[in-house]
Amino acid sequence: MGTTLFSGCRSFSWQQLSLSCSFAHSSSSENGISRPKAVPTSRGNGLVDKEKDNSLGISSRRSLLITGISVASSSVLGFPGEGMAVVKQGLLAGRIPGLSEPDEQGWRTYRRPDDKSGGHGVGWSPIIPYSFSVPQDFEEVPVSIADLGGTEIDLRFASSKEGRLFVIVAPVLRFADNLGDNATIQKIGPPEKVISAFGPEVIGENVEGKVLSMNTVEHDGRMYYQYELEPPHVLITATAAGNRLYLFSVTGSGLQWKRHYQDLKRISESFRVV
Repeated sequence: MGTTLFSGCRSFSWQQLSLSCSFAHSSSSENGISRPKAVPTSRGNGLVDKEKDNSLGISSRRSLLITGISVASSSVLGFPGEGMAVVKQGLLAGRIPGLSEPDEQGWRTYRRPDDKSGGHGVGWSPIIPYSFSVPQDFEEVPVSIADLGGTEIDLRFASSKEGRLFVIVAPVLRFADNLGDNATIQKIGPPEKVISAFGPEVIGENVEGKVLSMNTVEHDGRMYYQYELEPPHVLITATAAGNRLYLFSVTGSGLQWKRHYQDLKRISESFRVV
């Protein structure tokens, strides 16, 4: 017993592409093989010629349809032959690459691209770019709102060998309403106050008794507070710029900390708001 399926379309319009098509397709379940099924006609052997003509017509229309869609999609996206690449870039717009080529020591510098999306917030100015250096095996990884810091994590990097890092960029109005649009870390408070207030943003718990060291350094007129905490093993660099606070966290497992402490410390100390 066979079943005859009929399908058709009157017209297809996209970028001035119009087609009219209709066809009949028959399938037979005999031996699990689909075959064209003859429809009775009074024209005798003329049926075979008609089916051949229909088959050729369907093939030609399908080829034209596929070609038309490819041309139309390329025209719409504005990049002939690169339609899918453009769509992919759109999906990854929040992760525009910002890494330099490795230097002679195999280290690369990341600078936050000016056009990178995410983290701006309604009514806020664009994020002032920041930079840091990492060994060559560190790569950017997706940001998850489940991480400590939630939606204020602007960037994450990781290396399976050495450790991981992330950057929190938070509006200073969360912490004080009198800092204006040109905040400095000194206006927010001294190093002790800053780590007590914002350390939990990084490690998810009170930092009392965990701060091994704290230092202040100045680069190009901007002050940075640097901390080392344990446990957990973490290095934090904090500063402020514009109307935002920046928290740069570098961490690793016990074994990573033991083997790559100097590299992790170099990463932490390389953080700059540019």
